[in-house]
Amino acid sequence: MLTCFIRYEIDPYRVDAFEHYARNWGQAIPRCGADLIGYYAPHEGSATTAYGLYNIGDLAAYEAYRARLRDDPLGRENYDFARRERFIRREDRIFLRLVSAPHAPLATP
Repeated sequence: MLTCFIRYEIDPYRVDAFEHYARNWGQAIPRCGADLIGYYAPHEGSATTAYGLYNIGDLAAYEAYRARLRDDPLGRENYDFARRERFIRREDRIFLRLVSAPHAPLATP
């Protein structure tokens, strides 16, 4: 299992546009076959950094998922929305694998 970790640099005056974009991915990504962890917008600290994270089986599954996402009506609409509105200044993507598991249970105070 791999986690796709996407770091966005966004326009700090267009966080609302990023949130709209994230909500659309909240529908399209799971429908196209990836396990969405979530999209995260700035709250405190940097006003220009946002993240998206999802799990995918392997790089072959990722390629198939990306093809489905390109063919998905909401996926295409969301790509076009980001291109048209230009609120994403930069996007970096990395694939990571979990190495700390199994995790201990959360301690209760």
